[in-house]
Amino acid sequence: MKKITLLSAVAALVLASCAGNPEGKKAETKDSVAITQSEVVGNAYTVDTTASKVVWTGTKVTGKHTGTVAIKSGTVNVDNGKLTGANVVLDMTTIGSTDLEGEFKGKLDGHLKSEDFFAVEKFPEATFTVTEVKPGATDADLNISGNLVIKGVSKNITFEAKVVEATEAAVKATANFNITRADWGVTYEGKSDDLISKEINFDITLVANK
Repeated sequence: MKKITLLSAVAALVLASCAGNPEGKKAETKDSVAITQSEVVGNAYTVDTTASKVVWTGTKVTGKHTGTVAIKSGTVNVDNGKLTGANVVLDMTTIGSTDLEGEFKGKLDGHLKSEDFFAVEKFPEATFTVTEVKPGATDADLNISGNLVIKGVSKNITFEAKVVEATEAAVKATANFNITRADWGVTYEGKSDDLISKEINFDITLVANK
């Protein structure tokens, strides 16, 4: 009986330590990069905050949660049909789950806004500013680098993106990548028997109009 109990305890410990990360390619992360306004070239398009969307996914031992955070404002720069820059502001006070309802949704949304996670009273906004754009595998593919600021912490990340539309009137781009949340001071581990993944996935659709 003691052996069975011990094996059960070990199995529970192993399970708790296996909070797999959400699907998605991890963005390369390094120290933030100094930028100047003069580095941005091309015409400015205004981000359509109603057509654009940021969807997040976090996993834990027993499952996952998905939700959104609203884009507050932003601009995208385009030069000769090529994306050359962008600056986006997220309203972190809107972060919330979309897979829950009622009391459970209220508890999770409140927790995400608390000091354990994004401390939205102190840090109501997150920002992303493009620092470099390099061509990808096709004309539509890009490798984008930029400074991501969450909870007052700035890190430079590099991820793959795709331009699905680029006209005189509008530009639309998509991206899907993971970040390690602890790099931005989001270190809450979850319950001992239901640990949370170290990475968060972001699935982004950005639409901007002239």
